[in-house]
Amino acid sequence: MKKTLIIMSLLLCVSLVPQKANAQIAILEIIKAGIKKVIRAVDLKIQREQNKVIWLQDAQKTLENTLSKLKLDEISDWTQKQKDLYGKYFDELKKVKYVIAYYQRVKDITAKQVALVKAYDRAWAMVSSDKHFSPQEVQYMGSVYSGILSETVKNIDQMLLVVNSFKTQMADAKRIELIDKAANKVDENYSDLQIFTRQNAMLSLQRSKGEAEIALVKQMYGLQ
Repeated sequence: MKKTLIIMSLLLCVSLVPQKANAQIAILEIIKAGIKKVIRAVDLKIQREQNKVIWLQDAQKTLENTLSKLKLDEISDWTQKQKDLYGKYFDELKKVKYVIAYYQRVKDITAKQVALVKAYDRAWAMVSSDKHFSPQEVQYMGSVYSGILSETVKNIDQMLLVVNSFKTQMADAKRIELIDKAANKVDENYSDLQIFTRQNAMLSLQRSKGEAEIALVKQMYGLQ
């Protein structure tokens, strides 16, 4: 009877691993879809703002060429009138250049998040197939990776909040605060994932026997 219970318990532990793997894959696909959504939104916004910059720069160049050609700089009254007339274009040009800088930073943060998901994908594939880990250990590792992935979902929400902030009259200081917060969180999650994966790699290396096995583990985890 005891033997039967032990066998059933072992089978249950082993059965949890593929279920955990399926859950990881499902979470990963959700996160990838969210990141792609943010990337598309940012790319579209950047393209629109860049087109606006090109148009405004052309307008500025045309005005400056006209002033130079007609040599009307000496007529201060006329020049001031033109500056007042086209002042809104120059103000808009300055504004959209700032917006592009914001969007570019959002895009850089999103790229880091893409790298995080790819790093997770590789790490989970390695530890889940590593024969040096027991099913219980793989299950634990999966729960830790799941926790990191859950945090990346919050990061996606934060990035979407930043993207949508450009549709509202949000102060630049507040927008910068949102961007900095998102950037710091992504860096923190990425660092946590790398540290945890390296710890797993070192544990696998310690359990390796023979030079051939050690070399294989180093190659698998990219250890020097």
